[in-house]
Amino acid sequence: MSNTVEPDADAALVIEYELDAPPEKVWRAVTIPALRERWLPDCDLAGAEPLSSITGEEVRYRLRDAEPPFRESHVTFRIEPNEAGGTRFRIIQHACDQRVRQPRAANSNSRTLMRAA
Repeated sequence: MSNTVEPDADAALVIEYELDAPPEKVWRAVTIPALRERWLPDCDLAGAEPLSSITGEEVRYRLRDAEPPFRESHVTFRIEPNEAGGTRFRIIQHACDQRVRQPRAANSNSRTLMRAA
């Protein structure tokens, strides 16, 4: 198994894994509640039913933080066969609140604005 993090214009976070398991097995692990509960507890979901699903390819859930400020996000699991006979498993997480700003790097060279009191 290997993993990489890659940028995506529409996503806050994209993580990709190359798994040895066949796509059908990975699909069951993300869609059958008893199997999903082993690695993604229902308490992390803001509703156990998926928001959308394309059978065998993609499923999207809503997540909610268990503690304040109770941020919500959508997480999409994309599944496709890879060249080695296993699965390319992509996890894409989008923040629901677009007003939440991602922290900027200290060396971003962006202009700092100050307000007078």
